Amino acid sequence: MIKLGEARRLGVPAPEARLRFEAEQRETGGGPGRRLLVVDGEPAFELSFWCGTCPFLFRRLETARQTLSLESVQERFTGALAVPDDGGVIDAFGALLPEGEYLPVLLRVEPRLVVPGQEGDYFSGEQVATWGLDQFWGLPEYPHTPYYRTFETTVDASAHLYEFVVPMVPPTWNARERVEEYVELMGRGTVPTAVAVSTLDVCEPASGLPADHYRHWGLTHFLLDGHHKLEAAATAGRPVQLLSLLALGEGLAVSEDCARLPALRTQLRSARATAA
Repeated sequence: MIKLGEARRLGVPAPEARLRFEAEQRETGGGPGRRLLVVDGEPAFELSFWCGTCPFLFRRLETARQTLSLESVQERFTGALAVPDDGGVIDAFGALLPEGEYLPVLLRVEPRLVVPGQEGDYFSGEQVATWGLDQFWGLPEYPHTPYYRTFETTVDASAHLYEFVVPMVPPTWNARERVEEYVELMGRGTVPTAVAVSTLDVCEPASGLPADHYRHWGLTHFLLDGHHKLEAAATAGRPVQLLSLLALGEGLAVSEDCARLPALRTQLRSARATAA
């Protein structure tokens, strides 16, 4: 299920935004710094590197300690939204974000919790098949957080879309009683709503790397609100609604790629077909 809003300008001047995207500052002549997602002035996640040939990445940093829930809209998110801007929720969360163009997308997802290095981990699975192990560490990339996988599909013969929902803090920080409350609600058929700011990174390795060479489209939803709901949905095997505010100017993707996302997201889920 997907419902689209119109792309719109949201946000406040970057210095006033609780969440913003930044480039790490380095000394003059030191080359580009890391891409960062910053929350309340502290680096929260390292993102895919600027070059686009390095592996796709979201990596939680040790200063990632805050969620961005808004008490003023909690009652509305107990159930499903009818449209992306039901009750003015987009403007409410837009006030947390840096000024820019955002595409509101309302999705229904069935999250699967993944622990790095264990079954279903993208970083030690699909990514290693394309980029191989990190040449220095001899290990897969490590995101330093559990995360949720929600969808994947074919873009074309040389590209595949992977979708992730990334909590600002790990599920072990969630209050058990609230998770259990949502599990019970979902068992009665309720579909609550979570909110995320999202980016699209399109990454393709340089030539000469391992055999399964194709472009990885990484659609990452960084949770603003709904940490307990996502864990409950994964625990109960139930769907949850996700209001995604796709930051059109902050990913490693051209505008034409972002424009294709809504249609791709309506396709059937399909795993990457690999050669035998």
